[in-house]
Amino acid sequence: MAIYENMDSDIFLSMASIWEMQIKNQLGKLALDLPLNELIEQQCMENGLQILAIEAEHIYALKNLPPHHNDPFDRLILVQAKAEKMQLASADSVFKHYDIDCIW
Repeated sequence: MAIYENMDSDIFLSMASIWEMQIKNQLGKLALDLPLNELIEQQCMENGLQILAIEAEHIYALKNLPPHHNDPFDRLILVQAKAEKMQLASADSVFKHYDIDCIW
């Protein structure tokens, strides 16, 4: 069984991801069937998705992150996963350059 199918697993969505989705939606680079706030609320209710807030410690941790990748949202999501000792779910191969437990 995949980790995302295990109902005992907590699944978090970074506020950085929501921020990035909003920007892409406004730029016409991300089409959504629902307004973003409704989509996120629906996913939280239907799938037990939890929102991971951006904390000051996450921002400060960016100073220790090697510059393998310049995308500010990816970098923030990466330090959040490291700081919170979480697995990171992403199909983006850039994360293999970092010391992070990445699934997908």
